[in-house]
Amino acid sequence: MNRSFNTLYNLGLVAFAMLFVQVVTAQEEESTIGTEVVNVVKAYTPTISDAFKVKATPALNDSITTAKKKVTYSIFSVPVASTFTPAKGKAAVVKKTKKEKLYDNYATIGFGSYTSVLAELYSNFQISRTEDFGVFLNHNSSQGGIDGTVVDDYFYDSRLNLSYGARERDMTWRADLDAKHQVYNWYGIPEELKTINGAGNTPLFNEDFDVSHSFLTAGLNGSVSLQDSFFKKANATLRYFGDDQDSGELRAVVAPTFEFPIAGELITTKVTADYVSGSFDNAFDTVDTEINYSFLNAGINPSLVILRDDLEVTLGVEAMVSLDTEASETDFFVYPKITASYRVAGDYFIAYAGLEGGLQQNNYHDFAQENPFISPTLTIKPTDKQYDGYLGMKGKLSEALSYNLRASYTAESDKALFIHNPYSQSGNGFGANGYANGNSFSIAYDDINTVGVFAELNFDVNANFKMKVNGQYYTYNTDSQQEAWNLPDLQASVFADYQITEKWFAGVNLFFMGERSDLVSSNDPADLLITNTVETLDSYFDANAHVGYRFNNRLSAFARVNNILDSNYEKWLNYEVQGLQGMVGATYKFDF
Repeated sequence: MNRSFNTLYNLGLVAFAMLFVQVVTAQEEESTIGTEVVNVVKAYTPTISDAFKVKATPALNDSITTAKKKVTYSIFSVPVASTFTPAKGKAAVVKKTKKEKLYDNYATIGFGSYTSVLAELYSNFQISRTEDFGVFLNHNSSQGGIDGTVVDDYFYDSRLNLSYGARERDMTWRADLDAKHQVYNWYGIPEELKTINGAGNTPLFNEDFDVSHSFLTAGLNGSVSLQDSFFKKANATLRYFGDDQDSGELRAVVAPTFEFPIAGELITTKVTADYVSGSFDNAFDTVDTEINYSFLNAGINPSLVILRDDLEVTLGVEAMVSLDTEASETDFFVYPKITASYRVAGDYFIAYAGLEGGLQQNNYHDFAQENPFISPTLTIKPTDKQYDGYLGMKGKLSEALSYNLRASYTAESDKALFIHNPYSQSGNGFGANGYANGNSFSIAYDDINTVGVFAELNFDVNANFKMKVNGQYYTYNTDSQQEAWNLPDLQASVFADYQITEKWFAGVNLFFMGERSDLVSSNDPADLLITNTVETLDSYFDANAHVGYRFNNRLSAFARVNNILDSNYEKWLNYEVQGLQGMVGATYKFDF
């Protein structure tokens, strides 16, 4: 016991001595601690080590395990007594609109006052699933009878159109052959020339004096459009126009359109080649002096359409070259082709603007269709529309009412104006020919700036009633001419159609034309004194109406009344129109 105790005692002393030495040493080390600078090279980024997941399923060491007991159950259904009997459902009956049969042919015939005749015939033949052939024939004539005329005033207008078209998988094309024969009379003899001395009873002209003239037109038109090709479409026209005064004109127009993708955008490019050539047998004031004209206008018009949400912008420019082969002159033109529209409030308010120009190819055919009383002694040259700037807004006021308002400013060089021909000139005395007696019109050219305002309302109440009202107001600033001859300051029109019942239908057309001015160069038959005066043509209002009745889907009858106010207004200087006119007729649809 003592030896063990001594041993433990000795070991305790040694442990206590070692602990004492350790404490003394630690205190000495703490007393010598100094300061050091530590440079942190990289921020400390702590990481979490992946935890080891035990995947083994632990074993249960329960001494008692209880098995699941299988439970079986059943539902005991008891019927519920009820006296409710649901009614059988019935589908709503939708009233079907009877599909109207479409016919490939129709014929119209009408007869009216002033021995007027209207005749139309249209036929369409389906050659195959993709090809068709059409025939359209139209005739409109009147034997005249206008009060106060001393010469014939009848007219004839007959037209024939033959068309052939095909619709293929990647291409659609059509060709048309047009022919027209028109007969008119220069019946607008001034009042002071109807007798020799202007107040006597001896007539200077009578119905035996020939003032008739006729026009003949023959043209071939073609169009083609392609799918999935850079060549999108093309239009072409070849037309001959002449009269019985030895005048003739040939016009050829080719206008293809291409589309090229450039830098992710689609560039549309229109190319135009417009050629016109013609001649007149005489000048107005001299005989045996032929007038010849020939112009080739060619140009290119690339444009880019930008669509951004409610904004649509078209940026384009047109470069044109005009070659006057008779005068051996060449002119170059560059025109803006810029338009933009922005939907401010959806379809209810769309603001739009544009700046556009172009070179207009004037020609004898177009002049004669607008004013058939022109003389075959014209000067023909193109009109340079330098620019037409406009700003407007359009949209819907309601689902049944839409509007369009526009203000514009146009600058044109060599704008064509109809102007009254003098009574006579040297070499052509009174009665020398049908157009040199103060009863025809010529063309004067001038540089004109035009300020215009346009407004239109469209009423589309329902499928049975539609109406359109529009008006235009213009002011003109001329350069060399005293007035903008025969251009109105105000125009307005109203068009309305109403399906009264399934059988009855009606409509009205109303036109208002403001005042116009013309220059009168007159010769006194007694002393041949020439005087120039400006004469103002009064404004006029022309009201027209029609009503019709459908007996069945094939036969219908109609009645028309024109110039309801029975006003003998002057559309052109000294050219009064027929008074109250009536016509009745019928239309029959059929299939072969």
